[in-house]
Amino acid sequence: MLKRLAILLLLLVPAAAPAAKPNILWLIAEDFGPHLGCCGTKEVWTPNLDRLAAEGVRYTRFFTTAPVCSASRSAFMTGMYQTTIGAHNHRSHRDDDYQLPDGVRLVSQRMHDVGYFTANLVELPAELGFKGTGKNDWNFSEPKDPFDGKRWSELKDRQPFFAQINFHETHRKYNGPEKADPAKVEIPPYYPDHPVTRKDWARYLDATSELDRKVGLLLKRLEDDGLADSTVVVFHGDHGASHVRAKQFCYDTGLITLLIVRWPGSASPLTQVAKGKVDARLLMAIDLAPTFLSMAGVAPPETLQGRVFLGPAAGPDRDYVFGARDRCDETVFRFRTVRDARHRYIRNFTPERPFLQANQYKEKDYPVWNLLKELHAQGRLTPEQEFLCAPTMPAEELYDLDQDPHEIRNLAAAPEHQETLRRLSGVLEKWIGETHDQGGVFEPGDVQRRAGATKPK
Repeated sequence: MLKRLAILLLLLVPAAAPAAKPNILWLIAEDFGPHLGCCGTKEVWTPNLDRLAAEGVRYTRFFTTAPVCSASRSAFMTGMYQTTIGAHNHRSHRDDDYQLPDGVRLVSQRMHDVGYFTANLVELPAELGFKGTGKNDWNFSEPKDPFDGKRWSELKDRQPFFAQINFHETHRKYNGPEKADPAKVEIPPYYPDHPVTRKDWARYLDATSELDRKVGLLLKRLEDDGLADSTVVVFHGDHGASHVRAKQFCYDTGLITLLIVRWPGSASPLTQVAKGKVDARLLMAIDLAPTFLSMAGVAPPETLQGRVFLGPAAGPDRDYVFGARDRCDETVFRFRTVRDARHRYIRNFTPERPFLQANQYKEKDYPVWNLLKELHAQGRLTPEQEFLCAPTMPAEELYDLDQDPHEIRNLAAAPEHQETLRRLSGVLEKWIGETHDQGGVFEPGDVQRRAGATKPK
């Protein structure tokens, strides 16, 4: 009798409605390193992003898989290494109808398939005074309808949505009011402490402050439209900062950017993560696609090379993160790198070439690039700065990030570090093989020359 009564009561109680899928908004900065006030950077004003971090989680070891936009974006938008899918050369396949391999799709397409309205937002409310850039910049033929829309005004009536907004500010040429004092900015030791360097760094920080202003306006509009309580906000860069030894190179500064995730109380499964937390796990940008598919209630395809890092489907923490650089504009290099919690190992497959190999883009838009060459000719550089001007590069580089955060003491030849060198070299070699790295074969010479003739951005 009691058993029958219990069954009857269960039948009478309405079933709980399934949890609504959260909206997801990606805020993507170009060429951006971890240079916010909350990261300890001086002479930058970032109250909005600092507050976003205080209301969410700031990930301090979030790395892209390439130090340049098109290769990196090709990777994080598919959840696959650019070297695996043939998208590793910067701004390649623009005129040859190159298609993604079978089974490889954009995260926006996968989200569309499970009921999300997808948007790469360009048209924003007029009162904000700016637009999104709409940047895709993939190294493959753009699939038909990669997004459903581009207007902010569509979001409220098209929930759940998966949207992104791209910001140009920290990509050269910088824009934003001049606020930072060049005399007070902190210059890494591998750059000359010179007025040109200080002014250039200050302008980057000013661009970061302008980026923060625009993010603040968008977050306020999200609240005003009643969307903040149902939207997971994600801020990250497309790769490291726009400086000489960062962008296009495989040091930490080229691959590390910043990830901030803020969620509303209704957006489980993130609610178990303490707000205001600083998380030092090793993460890669290709982890974004499977993580947010999982958040949308979808089991990510096993073929994705990224890992879920949030929620009940989260996998084990990474022991290693990987990166690669291939041709950028007309400049051909091949670098591969692996990093663990403490060390970075870099293998240079083109060691006969100089670090400052000719590159029209950097020669035109990076004043410190030319300053280094001038001071080198005058014999006015320190040994750390002279490294950038050497006629060749070491075949292997190994750095202890705990003891040497600027990566200026190469330990590859040190006897006491050979065990670490062999371990990381083996891990990298295994990764190259298992991921079917396509960078071992360079593009034909005529393709490289055409790339050089194309105006880089």
